[in-house]
Amino acid sequence: MSEKTPKKAKKDLLSWKETWIQCLRALKLFYHYRPNMLLIHTFYTIYTALTPFVNIFLSARIIEELSGDRDPQKLMLLVLLTLGLAALLSFIGALTRRQFKVEDQFLFCLERQIRADKMLRMDYCLVDDTKIHEQLDTLEQYCNGAGRSLRRVIWFYDMILSGIVSLFGGFSLSISLFTSRVPESAGRLTALNHPLFIVLMIGLLLAVTYLSPIFIVKADAVWSKGANSHNLGNRLFGFYGFLGHKNNVAGDVRMYRQEAFCEKYNTDKKGTFYSRGYYAMQARGAVGMYYVASTIFSVIFTGVVYLFVCSKAWAGAFGLGMVTQYISTISKLSGKVSSLFQVLGQARNHATFLKMNFDFLDIENTMIQGDLHLDKSSDKKYEIEFQDVSFRYPGSEQYALRHVNMKLRVGQRLAVVGQNGSGKTTFIKLLCRLYDPTEGVILLNGTDIRQYNYEEYLSIFSVVFQDFRLTDFTLGQNVAAKEEYDKTHVEDCLCKAGFDERLRELPLGMETYLTKNFSDEGVDMSGGEKQKIALARTLYKNAPFIILDEPTAALDPIAEAEIYSRFNEIIEDKTAIYISHRLSSCRFCDGILVFDKGAVVQQGSHDSLMQDSSGKYHELWFAQAQYYANN
Repeated sequence: MSEKTPKKAKKDLLSWKETWIQCLRALKLFYHYRPNMLLIHTFYTIYTALTPFVNIFLSARIIEELSGDRDPQKLMLLVLLTLGLAALLSFIGALTRRQFKVEDQFLFCLERQIRADKMLRMDYCLVDDTKIHEQLDTLEQYCNGAGRSLRRVIWFYDMILSGIVSLFGGFSLSISLFTSRVPESAGRLTALNHPLFIVLMIGLLLAVTYLSPIFIVKADAVWSKGANSHNLGNRLFGFYGFLGHKNNVAGDVRMYRQEAFCEKYNTDKKGTFYSRGYYAMQARGAVGMYYVASTIFSVIFTGVVYLFVCSKAWAGAFGLGMVTQYISTISKLSGKVSSLFQVLGQARNHATFLKMNFDFLDIENTMIQGDLHLDKSSDKKYEIEFQDVSFRYPGSEQYALRHVNMKLRVGQRLAVVGQNGSGKTTFIKLLCRLYDPTEGVILLNGTDIRQYNYEEYLSIFSVVFQDFRLTDFTLGQNVAAKEEYDKTHVEDCLCKAGFDERLRELPLGMETYLTKNFSDEGVDMSGGEKQKIALARTLYKNAPFIILDEPTAALDPIAEAEIYSRFNEIIEDKTAIYISHRLSSCRFCDGILVFDKGAVVQQGSHDSLMQDSSGKYHELWFAQAQYYANN
């Protein structure tokens, strides 16, 4: 795979107005999640910006007194004041620095929480869209690899605030440099008093201060253009560089010597991060020159400041202490102003990435959120009916389901069968209202399900998806899907799911972690054990509808037979929908739906469907039976 660097044209930069809109919106978002964080950053930034000027002022007073009158009492007072303020400022700094560091470290988690919250609030039909995941993955890569994160705005805020505060502090200590007059006895040096000379000097200082960060901003723009290449380089490194660390592919790597794939990548000097790659070439070329130019102008600025201050001091405008004050203040002020210009430019370079974040966060849900409440007096006796339901996935011209008509009776055990791609999973997604029909209507007790409160409607379903996942938390928390749970109920559900014998073997029982990520006493479960835990989770929810998608695929034949023999006991009076490729397991169901090419081609019991020798069910049954029966 080659690594190319997409170029971003100048016109891709947002306007200054749009830049501030994006930055302010990001600050408001962080304030919404964690108000104290911005307050702490504000206080600490002002504190760190002003503290150096306090030290500069007092140090200059002490030097001025030492080089002048040398009054012991005044010197003692200045020293005590300096030490006292230093102790006080150190105490304040110690109190705020720790909290500032905590909040600063929390930013990474906070940014991930913002994106996670968006995904949790998003309609499932959007979450299921690969384009959404590609968009999210791109944002994560920009954030973690190229440093183009949402949280970088907080750093911009700190630097801009620090620059503004430093302007006031530096201006108050350096203004007298330009107002102090050289005595007439200084001869030609009295030209330093001329207003034009002062204006010229201020202009020169500002120009040099401005030019130095301009080159840094240009360098940052070059890095921004390479952000896509940076992401690709990270993906390649994450795959090739860590192939030997992945235990899930360790067997294949060894059997087929797949580590040979890594060799070309590891020896490719033109890769993003290698000696002939994009970043190395830029560092040796344009970016390197930008940094050199920035350094040159910084040195020029230092020379100009020393020349001007020392010339006025030589001419007698002020003493040695003020020389220290002016040089320190202007150098500090210039550094802050340069940083301010630099940050402003970087903020504009970064605004495009902020907009990408907000484009993701602004994705609107499309599913209707009904407000009709479920009838609690129905004692969970719900009936569902599909009326001429058709569906196609967004962006697809082909229908995944066509004209489905069926009615699910209360307490019924319904099996859903068909070949891969026949529409079984889509049928379940529509039933659970993870998607809405493209055509037709789904009714719950005679009412369109879109009119019901969405969260309440979801609460009546308990599902074991084929690709279910367990968490790294304890067994009990996995079953209950809660931190606090009814232990008796959890144990009962695990026993019904056939996990009782394994439960007795666990030394910590329900408090056993399912991996070792959080506890050294954690236990790794087998695929069949995980499936039993997932089944127990559906029972714990106690929803009136239970949907089981291949619930015994990972179980051995004996465990599977045990589950089937106790199926009615496990399900009790609930309505159950069972999806399986093993047709022999459908015989305990009251009815069977046979899907083929997105349509329900047959409905009925096992015996009635088997009588139709030309039907799809008969075909599927004998396609499997031929491997178990003699001719």
